[in-house]
Amino acid sequence: MTRVFSGVKPTGHLTLGNYLGAMRRWVEVDQHRSDALFCVVDLHALTVDHDPARVLRLSRQAATLLLASGLDPELCTVFLQSHVDEHTRLSYLLECVATDGETRRMIQYKEKAPRERERGGSVRLSLLTYPVLMAADILAYGADEVPVGEDQTQHVELTRDLAVRFNQRYGHTFVVPRATPPGVAARVMNLQDPMSKMGKSDDSGPGIVYLLDEPDVVRKKVMRAVTDSGRDVEYDREARPGVANLLEILGACTGGDPETLAGDYDSYGALKKDTAEAVVEVLGPVQARHRELCADPSYVEGVLRRGAEKARAMARPTVDAAYRAIGLMPAVSEPALDAVR
Repeated sequence: MTRVFSGVKPTGHLTLGNYLGAMRRWVEVDQHRSDALFCVVDLHALTVDHDPARVLRLSRQAATLLLASGLDPELCTVFLQSHVDEHTRLSYLLECVATDGETRRMIQYKEKAPRERERGGSVRLSLLTYPVLMAADILAYGADEVPVGEDQTQHVELTRDLAVRFNQRYGHTFVVPRATPPGVAARVMNLQDPMSKMGKSDDSGPGIVYLLDEPDVVRKKVMRAVTDSGRDVEYDREARPGVANLLEILGACTGGDPETLAGDYDSYGALKKDTAEAVVEVLGPVQARHRELCADPSYVEGVLRRGAEKARAMARPTVDAAYRAIGLMPAVSEPALDAVR
């Protein structure tokens, strides 16, 4: 069976973009057709200045929302990255295979490092090396496919390069994965800036619909969405990005084709109203299930504990094999130590 790995970083509240662009596909497709692992990659949240209490809170919230969205622990593995030591064990080995130039070319580092320096801050080493940790996340499980958006495909390419290089130098150890881009509404754009992705780390709150936004808040944000000059409702990503974004969101929520939907409207107001109601309807069941899970935190904790145990058992043979291949002595077991004593 095909093995799929993907994760979500707890650097902000999960958004409509996270749900329509990734999580819904995980729920409706990936967990049914594959041996799937879905991870809250909390270690990646430490690459920039952060509030420890907030990372902890957002990690729990993200895990709860993954389950509320419909991920079934009987069908897939849901866990926290920091609960499985194999991620960091493998990351260092891959750092010994990666080059400085490769990591400095990663778009996330090239964008974030200058901004951090402009603010007078120092850039953490982990911001440079975290794509290697991401590679370890994937390679530890022998994943065949990694569902990612366009902004992460570069990291999957690095993962492929490291896997091939390690296999060539030290013997075949890793499956070489491939990125699988999501389909419709892969990039839900910011409602106030339709040229930018609706990112959970963005500070532009009015342009972002969060999964836990109340219905009236959702309606207000969508009704205030930036549109384009003119009055005709046309689907044109290049010339009419604001309207195109609304049509794509509506299409993703209702199963309609954005270009066909455009013909149903003669005003922006009607389009916005229908889009808002469609979003409210899609988010309703997720929010209701989230409330149920929050009322039973022991259930979520149990799922994460069992998920980590299962993930650990899956990753350990591959990571141990990588340690042997690269020339490290296997750890001495307790019985062997007793014999020495």
